Amino acid sequence: MNEGDAARPDARSLIARMLDPHSWKSWDEPPRDRAEPGSAYAAELARVRATTGYDESVVTGEGTLDGRRVAVVACEFSFLAGSIGVAATERLVRAVERATAERLPLLAAPASGGTRMQEGALAFTQMVKITAAVATHRAAGLPYVVYLRHPTTGGVLASWGSLGHVTAAEPGALIGFLGPRVFESLHGYPFPQGVQVAENLYAHGLVDAVVSAEDARTMAIRALDVLCAPREGLEPGREPEEAAEPVPAWEAITRSRRDDRPGVRDLLEFGARDVTPLQGTGTGQRDSRLLLALARFGAAPAVVLGQDRRRERAGSTLGPAGLRVARRGMRLAAELRLPLVTVVDTRGAELSKAAEEGGLAAEIARCLADLVMLDAPTVCVLLGEGAGGGALALLPADRVVCAQHAWLSPLPPEGASALLYRTVDFAPEIAAAQGVRAADLRRNGIVDRIVPERPDAAYEPEEFCRRVGRTLEHEIACLLDRPAAERTAARLARYRSLGS
Repeated sequence: MNEGDAARPDARSLIARMLDPHSWKSWDEPPRDRAEPGSAYAAELARVRATTGYDESVVTGEGTLDGRRVAVVACEFSFLAGSIGVAATERLVRAVERATAERLPLLAAPASGGTRMQEGALAFTQMVKITAAVATHRAAGLPYVVYLRHPTTGGVLASWGSLGHVTAAEPGALIGFLGPRVFESLHGYPFPQGVQVAENLYAHGLVDAVVSAEDARTMAIRALDVLCAPREGLEPGREPEEAAEPVPAWEAITRSRRDDRPGVRDLLEFGARDVTPLQGTGTGQRDSRLLLALARFGAAPAVVLGQDRRRERAGSTLGPAGLRVARRGMRLAAELRLPLVTVVDTRGAELSKAAEEGGLAAEIARCLADLVMLDAPTVCVLLGEGAGGGALALLPADRVVCAQHAWLSPLPPEGASALLYRTVDFAPEIAAAQGVRAADLRRNGIVDRIVPERPDAAYEPEEFCRRVGRTLEHEIACLLDRPAAERTAARLARYRSLGS
């Protein structure tokens, strides 16, 4: 046991740290053991129950989290390495089914070596039963939040441990499919160090955060404030103010490229609240140039995905992995019936061998298809630069809001000039002719509302972001008042009629 192990809470201690004081109510009933009376397995169960004070490797029940009723399923590793057999599965599945029936958010805290070897193949196949219960819970539009603890391996990680809408992990936790001891026994050499560690999973976009139990409570509260926020009866407030007279196209483009212009991170800091950043695709890819988060704009909840101008200015542009992160956000919005906000602010998608071989064009196409057909309210914000397929991938929405000096173009004007005249010298004239600025986009039906800059977002970043946030709250509240089928039909009609 290392120093970190000594500080790791057991299941009951974790529950006490996570939930409001004195709110815990157990759902557990005495387990029905699979062990034959008098067998070595029966003796082992009796011994472990006597020494640990737990009757099975899973604890289930309910409590309140910052006053919100939630269901909880947690593993206890001291009970036969947290292994999952038939009795543990039945307890766990009953709890998930109850949470679904009572429409409760579900918090899961695995810590397990996986399948209980004493019960063999029958225990192994129980993971299908657990996965089905969790999938049903998610299909009901109910939040599922996972906190992976030390260690989480085997079938538990390969089933209910990897299905969270939001997933955090304990610092330094061993998390991997095949435990290192088993790997070394099978192959005769140790598994590479540093791979099956929570921090490495975070770096590869497999978990959203690495946090202590106390910080996991804060993260879960913040996430559920968005995931469980009311979708009906939101007050749209007064009509947002529109922008004044536009500046020339080239001037708008020049202003949009300022290094000190606020981006999506500033929008979340000043224009939103209850922000929970999410990390990566959840399938082993990440791209820091695409920010994904849960947030609220005023009272309106949303999944937010946006292009991060700061990261792009560090030297690279959005690639296929970033668009896969965006599609994770779209799936979250669809499954949880949450509004989706996309933020466009890009110099263009990545142009490289890796991007081509990684399926960049196909990912743009999939983003377009997912957005156009998404069964959730959608709002796009053109916040700054909007060049090429990287911008188009996040554009289709029920409502498109545009900053006064933002723009949209198939290529940066310099690229269009080079394509047409073999020189970048005609970029200002081409920008004017192509109708790329906010006022032109609105006239052509691409943009619905223009957010004023007074006189430039770079001069008033906080107030500008608050203005965008208020506009988003208004647009989301209005969209939530419309039936989903009506929204989707109107969205399809909107893009069918462009240019007609």
